[in-house]
Amino acid sequence: MSSIKENLENITKTIPENVTLVAVSKTKPNEDILEAYKAGHRVFGENKVQEMVEKHEALPKDISWHLIGHLQKNKVKYMASFVDLIHGVDSLKTLVEIDKQAKKHDRIINCLLQVKIAKEETKFGLTINEVKEILESETFRNLSNISIKGLMGMATFTEDTSVIKEEFSVLKSYFDSLKEENENFEILSMGMSGDYQIAMEAGSSMVRVGSAIFGKRNYN
Repeated sequence: MSSIKENLENITKTIPENVTLVAVSKTKPNEDILEAYKAGHRVFGENKVQEMVEKHEALPKDISWHLIGHLQKNKVKYMASFVDLIHGVDSLKTLVEIDKQAKKHDRIINCLLQVKIAKEETKFGLTINEVKEILESETFRNLSNISIKGLMGMATFTEDTSVIKEEFSVLKSYFDSLKEENENFEILSMGMSGDYQIAMEAGSSMVRVGSAIFGKRNYN
């Protein structure tokens, strides 16, 4: 069985310099994260706020923590002091809360708006019209402690690569059109262990890879 270090090196070889690799460490013990850290990796993604807070407290402070899971508004306060990027924001109310908590720590929190591109009902996300409504709203314009850096999306969980390609290309077209009017737009987060190659071909600038680095997830 290959080590985390070897997995990381093999994956890094396939990722161009302009694409950021987020090592998805959810459910993984600190020892595994430290192995990746010692191999030179610094960007890690968690999907539960409490787990991310515990890891942040225990691990080196130069780690860049990304929240990649669905975010409940009442959890924002626990990570507002350190989170680097929140991937899955899907409501204006959540943005207002992030802004409020960021103010308390005198920092600007970077966020991505999650767009629903998958056919599955279980995926969270905004429609492109809802994204535009948020960005054009007066409420949003009055938020001074958040920065919307781009979009995030998850493709349908399917073996049919044509479906995945189509969904990623739709998200890329949304990103390109919004980028023209939003100067902060620089991140398109799409692609996970099973489809990150397709995502990069479609124009992703950030991929979220877990099991291909750390092995199968631990379901406790």
